[in-house]
Amino acid sequence: MNVPADTKPYLEIIRRHSRPLAPIGTSMTARLRPFPTVRALLFDIYGTLLISGSGDIGVVAAPEAQEKESALRAALAALGIEPTGNEPLTAAFEAIIREHHERRRASGVAFPEVDILAVWRDFVSRQLGAHRLVCDRPAAIDWLALALEYEMRVNPVWPMPGAVEMLDRLSRAGIRLGVISNAQSFTPLLFPALTGRTLQQLGIDESYCFYSYRFAEAKPSVRLYRAAAERLARDGITADQALYVGNDMLNDIWPARRVGFRTALFAGDARSLRLREDDPRIEALQPDLIVTDWDAFTAAALAHRENGAYE
Repeated sequence: MNVPADTKPYLEIIRRHSRPLAPIGTSMTARLRPFPTVRALLFDIYGTLLISGSGDIGVVAAPEAQEKESALRAALAALGIEPTGNEPLTAAFEAIIREHHERRRASGVAFPEVDILAVWRDFVSRQLGAHRLVCDRPAAIDWLALALEYEMRVNPVWPMPGAVEMLDRLSRAGIRLGVISNAQSFTPLLFPALTGRTLQQLGIDESYCFYSYRFAEAKPSVRLYRAAAERLARDGITADQALYVGNDMLNDIWPARRVGFRTALFAGDARSLRLREDDPRIEALQPDLIVTDWDAFTAAALAHRENGAYE
């Protein structure tokens, strides 16, 4: 789905539900060193560029059942949709997500991603048909607004300290920047809502943006990473000339390494740091770098550039 040209109502929803968050420190020690052949930097969003209140995007990372039920009912009410009784609705909503996942798995996709707007349409339509919800104007429901009303309640976000400045400084230094992230169509709106600047205004190349909802496939699938590697190759950048930064050893570091990217684990917030130490897929895997704060990473990246990196 394309985001409507007038984004102001959606930015207002994000701002209305947002409050400053601070990262929770970890015990990880930074490990930064020069990569003189790196020409592009690619980033995860949730838990890396943004503090994620629940640690990640999606229902699996949401709060406890009662909090989710309250958030779902409040989101529906904000769009003029009311339950007809006290029967819990969250189970039905999550069942539709599982249904969408299973449909993709049946087509051979190991790590499916939903289009959350399609999920909301199915959920509300079925509940209206079953007379568990009522709405005066169902044809006028703004599905993007509904998705945001819920997401911002269960997964509040805030810019990671130093992330905006890092993107700004590195882009002004001529470094090519992109994102590979589990995300929905509303995800890019978080940046203008919370920073006053779009990702593109922060130096992210739109053609280097790879969001899971566009592929109907989620990390740790390598598909997003392969697509990124193919796009970089068209600009003459080989996989080993790209550095990918993410907070999850399985979802980020493992697939990035499989396509040949250099890797950096972002370990700046305990909420979202995922070491996955019991997963055999990452048993012998080590990131090339460990980043604990963006200020240090920025200083190292610019110092490396002065020494000939990113050229």
